[in-house]
Amino acid sequence: MIRFLLNQNLQEETNVSPNLTVLNYLREHVRKTGTKEGCGSGDCGACTVVLGEVVDGKLEYRSVNSCLTFVSALHGKQLITVEDLRTKNALHPVQQAVVDFHGSQCGFCTPGFIMSMFALSKNHPNADKEETYEALAGNLCRCTGYRPIVEAALSLSQETPIRDQFAEYESDIIAKLNAIGKPDLEYHADGKTAFTPTNSDELAQTLLAHPNAKLLAGGTDLALEVTQFHRDIEKLIYLGRVDDIKTVNETDSHIDIGANVPFTDVYRALEPHYPDFGALLQRFASLQIRNQGTIGGNIANASPIGDGPPLLIALGASIVLRRGDTAREIQLEDFFKGYKVTELQPSEFVQTIRVPKPQPDQTFKAYKISKRFDDDISAVCGAFRLTFDGDIISDARIAFGGMAAIPARASHCEQALVGQRLTSATIQSAMTALGNDFSPISDFRASKEYRAETAANLLYRLFTELNYAADGKTIETRVIHYVP
Repeated sequence: MIRFLLNQNLQEETNVSPNLTVLNYLREHVRKTGTKEGCGSGDCGACTVVLGEVVDGKLEYRSVNSCLTFVSALHGKQLITVEDLRTKNALHPVQQAVVDFHGSQCGFCTPGFIMSMFALSKNHPNADKEETYEALAGNLCRCTGYRPIVEAALSLSQETPIRDQFAEYESDIIAKLNAIGKPDLEYHADGKTAFTPTNSDELAQTLLAHPNAKLLAGGTDLALEVTQFHRDIEKLIYLGRVDDIKTVNETDSHIDIGANVPFTDVYRALEPHYPDFGALLQRFASLQIRNQGTIGGNIANASPIGDGPPLLIALGASIVLRRGDTAREIQLEDFFKGYKVTELQPSEFVQTIRVPKPQPDQTFKAYKISKRFDDDISAVCGAFRLTFDGDIISDARIAFGGMAAIPARASHCEQALVGQRLTSATIQSAMTALGNDFSPISDFRASKEYRAETAANLLYRLFTELNYAADGKTIETRVIHYVP
């Protein structure tokens, strides 16, 4: 049985397909049609809803794409839709702001914007312009030009925290969610099965018993099998309740990030240590995707254009893989074997990502090249970690995504840097050596010539920024650049 709160009402589902998306559940099963389908792939935000979950005794709200969320992932959570915001006598303050600032024309995208603004008002009641842009970056509108929508959102941040029905009944909602209890390990419906383990031991044993089951973490990629390719997933193992791989732990030397940690929380863990990593993650897909997509899924997906792996490889990260009761640790760079081929053995899963902490003699930079500033996939992603002994480069770790069938290190480029001073001549030599590391392809994101030249130019950008820093100057850097 799947048990969750739909607004404030307990829903108990025993016969909905494990492959059913929240979007289709809302529109076809409970007739809440305010939530719209735009793209069906998490790109437009029209289907945005908000999930409430008890975290450390408090209710935490996160916006998600309902087209990429399966109903089987709702157990123990509160699902809030645009219909739930209005009270008997008045619009919710977020809805009223959109009216007051003329933030809606055709109205198709409006429910998604309103739900993103609702989550923003709960999480950042005094949001500034940057936080507002981030919250709305995953919502597209073809009519209003965004200005009135942004103004509506900013008007809410100028007020005291909104006292709405959700704030009034928060303690009651928490009590109801806590009373739901653990999910059943197995759920069967429509000839399909969803397993919901609650710890890594249960996960390991379930995967041993069902080695062909698909692992579902955030679902931001796997759900496309259903929504875009119309394929059935006969068996899936939902990882969202496996709490012991949803944690972040720090030691003196490294940061252990559970594979099930969503990117919103990965940002909080890594940004204080690696600001460039944090800056890139703020432009990783959209906030809705970052609220769901996990670091383990981004790695195990083995995409050659995934943004996380090149940065982690450059940092010297390792991963812990587990099968049954056996765990092994390997360097992340050794995990990728070929296009969509990894080191994972049958019934093995990614359990932990181990990221070394920065050392005083190291510098780390990361750059992402994409056509759009927000919510776009990289054409090239480059990450650079240099270690210095005085003014000599004693170690270099350089990794790229989008340049090969797998995210990989640039070994020839690294060799050209090690043992050298960081001079223009050294960088020019490294840029030439980089041509021996990759043979990029042309596709709709960029030509092979563009990729090769851009990757080399990122090295020169690194040199320029470090020279500015050495001279006591500052340079405004962004991790996103544009493909012309």
